[in-house]
Amino acid sequence: MTPATPTADVTGGAATATAGTTGTATTGTATAGATGSPAAAAAAAAVATGRATGTAAAGSLPPAVRDLVAGCRELGAELRTLALAVDRTPEDHRLLRRSGALELLRVVGTPERFRPHPVPAWAREFTASCLGRVAANIELARGDAGVLNACAAPSLAGFTVDALGDERQQELFYGELARTGCWTFFGMTEPEHGSDATALRTRLDRDPAGGYLMHGTKRYVANAERGSIGVVFARVGPTPLSIRAVLLKRPAPGFTGSPLEMLGLRGARIGEMRFDSVPVPEEHVLGRHLPLSRRGLWGANRAFTVVRLQIAAQALGVAHAIHDQVRALRPGRPGHDLVTARLDAARQLLYDTAAEVDARPDDREPACVAKLHTTHLAVRTARWAERELPPGALAGHPLLEKWCRDVCAFEFMDGTTNILRLAVAPAPASHREGS
Repeated sequence: MTPATPTADVTGGAATATAGTTGTATTGTATAGATGSPAAAAAAAAVATGRATGTAAAGSLPPAVRDLVAGCRELGAELRTLALAVDRTPEDHRLLRRSGALELLRVVGTPERFRPHPVPAWAREFTASCLGRVAANIELARGDAGVLNACAAPSLAGFTVDALGDERQQELFYGELARTGCWTFFGMTEPEHGSDATALRTRLDRDPAGGYLMHGTKRYVANAERGSIGVVFARVGPTPLSIRAVLLKRPAPGFTGSPLEMLGLRGARIGEMRFDSVPVPEEHVLGRHLPLSRRGLWGANRAFTVVRLQIAAQALGVAHAIHDQVRALRPGRPGHDLVTARLDAARQLLYDTAAEVDARPDDREPACVAKLHTTHLAVRTARWAERELPPGALAGHPLLEKWCRDVCAFEFMDGTTNILRLAVAPAPASHREGS
């Protein structure tokens, strides 16, 4: 998507990757909440038990997560009723503000102590564990991922504030969301350096009047134009340890944003942000209370681990929606059972991986592998649908046509294929041997 860097191959096998830095879109759908809680431990144990006994994917979930899945399936049906309208006019905020389903998701996605009002009992599991978030995102995206990505939720910014923010910074961020119901943004990817976070060039210069002044550009940022508060990464020096995350609010002098023209997931309003001497108060720098090694990218890595699984879950949800539609249009066709088996296996992979992340939140490899597999499978499912239907059939089924566009966007969200393959690839033999 960015001319300065190679484009990731969404259909190639794992052995065909080439190194490269690609642009990564960050979206507004992820929900904040810590892993490692007692609920997360119980969920992980339940999935492990299901794996050991060979139970089906849904049966391996604890009761609270099964209730969450059922509730999100109903919400997903409501999201689907907005799908074509949001795809046609994603800038229409009034349509989104009128949706009771999106309002519920916004509140459910906020940590419990910051919620402006209570949520249904079945929805409380949403932020209790990574497993809960993954199971919920599959069903919500099965309704429609484009509308899901239009939700004004805490998103990736919320995870970063949870990991790096002190009490006052968390109150500032979540208080703004509770008062205004605003959209959030997360700025990491840059036009010239893609998602290679250690190469970012957005900088924080000391302001003689106090605090910092931000200069630079971020691209492929969800809610780049409409977001009112979020997190942006910039550097105060030349080394990776000099990278900082800061809270930014709008409006601010020198802070502008504009949407990019998108073919898929148009509800996310992915765009570009520019910073021209944007003032950043000292107290808006996240992680100041933490050791130097625990600031900046450490918080982003923890956030990316959970969000990558949620993106994988959304890709799988769209693949399920495509498969459901094709089976309804072409019942009894050979090959349907094989696609069903692949989707069910991918669901179990995501459940297992989410349980691993709940147990070991700093281990990035399982989430990378799960996103690699699931986004690839979603694109393959869309191509299968196009082959199964008669020529020109997509034109007569606009939702199906939209979903076949949407699945391609997940490749560019929170880690592209090439970046993730580099993250999980073993070190070259020469490096391992120290030669």
